[in-house]
Amino acid sequence: MQSTGTHDPATTPTHCPYCALQCGMNLTPVEGGTVEVSERADFPVNRGALCGKGRTAAAVLAPGARLTSPLVRSGDGALVPAGWDEALDRIAGNLERTRARYGADALGVFGGGGLTNEKAYALGKFARVVLGTSQIDYNGRFCMSSAAAAGTRAFGLDRGLPFPLEDVPRTGCVILVGSNPAETMPPSLRYFTELRENGGTLIVVDPRRTKTAEQADLHLAPRPGTDLALALGMLHLVVAEGRVDEAYVEERTSGWEEARAAAMAHWPEHVERITGVSVPELREAVRLFCAPEAAMVLTARGPEQQAKGTDTVGAWINLCLATGRAGRPLSGYGCLTGQGNGQGGREHGQKADQLPGYRRLTDPAARRHVAGVWGVDPDSLPGPGRSAYELLDALGTDVRSLLVMGSNPVVSAPRAAHVEERLRSLDFLAVCDVVLSETAQLADVVLPVTQWAEETGTTTSLEGRVLLRRRALTPPDGVRGDLEVLHGLAGRLGVEKGFPTDPEEVFEELRRASAGGPADYSGIDYRRLAQENGVFWPCPAPPAPDDTGATDSGVGTGTGTGTAPHPGTPRLFLDRFATDDGRARFVPVAHRPSAEEPDDEYPVLLTTGRVVSQYQSGAQTRRVAELNAAAPGPFVELHPRLAARLGAAEGDPLAVVSRRGRAVAPARITTGIRPDTVFMPFHWPGEGRANTLTNPALDPTSRMPEFKVCAVRVETVTP
Repeated sequence: MQSTGTHDPATTPTHCPYCALQCGMNLTPVEGGTVEVSERADFPVNRGALCGKGRTAAAVLAPGARLTSPLVRSGDGALVPAGWDEALDRIAGNLERTRARYGADALGVFGGGGLTNEKAYALGKFARVVLGTSQIDYNGRFCMSSAAAAGTRAFGLDRGLPFPLEDVPRTGCVILVGSNPAETMPPSLRYFTELRENGGTLIVVDPRRTKTAEQADLHLAPRPGTDLALALGMLHLVVAEGRVDEAYVEERTSGWEEARAAAMAHWPEHVERITGVSVPELREAVRLFCAPEAAMVLTARGPEQQAKGTDTVGAWINLCLATGRAGRPLSGYGCLTGQGNGQGGREHGQKADQLPGYRRLTDPAARRHVAGVWGVDPDSLPGPGRSAYELLDALGTDVRSLLVMGSNPVVSAPRAAHVEERLRSLDFLAVCDVVLSETAQLADVVLPVTQWAEETGTTTSLEGRVLLRRRALTPPDGVRGDLEVLHGLAGRLGVEKGFPTDPEEVFEELRRASAGGPADYSGIDYRRLAQENGVFWPCPAPPAPDDTGATDSGVGTGTGTGTAPHPGTPRLFLDRFATDDGRARFVPVAHRPSAEEPDDEYPVLLTTGRVVSQYQSGAQTRRVAELNAAAPGPFVELHPRLAARLGAAEGDPLAVVSRRGRAVAPARITTGIRPDTVFMPFHWPGEGRANTLTNPALDPTSRMPEFKVCAVRVETVTP
């Protein structure tokens, strides 16, 4: 795929702008001032493979597909082109007026899991130092937060995968829970294919028979919202069949007796009634998981996007701990992070409760350290703010003005019609984006910003591998980088220093801010990233020759002076867990119903997800002709038995109705879904918007909304 624009004269090795695999690719200038995407075989994760989204990624760089001028809302309500000074002045002026009238917490900031580490870091700093607001969160709260909470609770640290993907084919068994990598991250499917070729087994847990489930040795299809009961039923059988690794539990964990007692209340027949997974299938899953010396459990959005997602992931972690499958070679629990920088995006300060380096905002030592790097009083830093949905729900009342960077909540948020209404009720909305997304269409000011191929910056993949994306094109006239936006706004709001526009300069400060934190990047620099194809965190800076070994806020060079650089940490927890005593913690959990169960009025369950040719809210992929040809619009997937009851045929329009709204899309009839469940992809706006229906019920720990299960009714629609 080609795009127009000026360019550097040589091929540029870089990374895909989409999912958390961050596949390596090359960008090569071709005749006519365009760029071509090609395979990059030297990057070990994708080894040259690219999915359709990656191959066509350059299409959105074309001027016809993207914004190239700031837009401001005119007196007649239209968005019209404007100069940068006018647009930035208007944003700064409105933010200042809102703060003067209502206070700093009337200002909101909503970020994105696709922002580079540098942007996420600068955005969090901008909210807390320039605006003085606690009201900042990001769309990654909708993607990985339950797994992050459960991993931190059990292991003392969250990193999506505590081991590299290269370990997956070498283990003995993988349980893949609520994940469909054949469509969400296709180049990763080879790892599971190689697992089976090497004699390992793959168990897929999904209410749909997805393309990934078709590859499995065993497919378990539980009722949506019952993954917690399924994990507890398996742990019950592990205990009953004498498969607990007693020595490991004694040596490396705590809290087993309480977790064991909780699991024993979930006997197999009881779990069968809850989940619809038969007792023989449960027993076979336990046998396959426990038979080899090493095994893994990998979760994704299925079990995580529930109002009990933290406990659900915790139950799968308990299964790993009871069988000695964590902190050992080729074993462990991991989360398949979704967004391109979903991992780094939650590490460096754009999340409501965190400071850079994955530090807790409520920790006085963390506040002192980061405030010292920023040159501000620790007491001036606001405390934790609202989580993502709670922030969106407060728009127009408590939060009066909002800056959105790299997100499209009109399509991606739960209860989306309500969120759209709250956005419309704001006193002022500014959006920074590449395209005129559905959210940008509501804005008072829209700023056109650079894309992945037009800027340098770092991302952190699902493996915890920090990577360097390189600039290959000069952006079109009229387009600026997000760091330039924050620099311009900070200056207009009275903060002249501390917001550089050079991404490497921002990264150097990020290194200092993260030093000594759980996600320590201080030993990483751009040179190392370029030379080593990425570096796994934590990677502390080596001590200086006169250093006593104590951690401080010094940046380090990544090369050391008489001391070898830290190699990075591809595999976590092999010696100890990141808890105070080095032990992993069992957490007792029990099954509970979903926030919204079927009833006579809404008798069917809805679950949502992705398709291979679209990505997230579709703001970019829906502008690529090849991808739209493959996936032109939404659909309702349903079982033939449900279709027969409705009198619906393939392609007939169906209305799916929940307590929050109505969506209409054509029927897609398949035996690959449970008869009590329908599925809709969430990439589209308009009448087929799946998130019009979804339930914003929140997990009490992670504040993750319950995207994956809600009660609906399905109706035929008369054309």
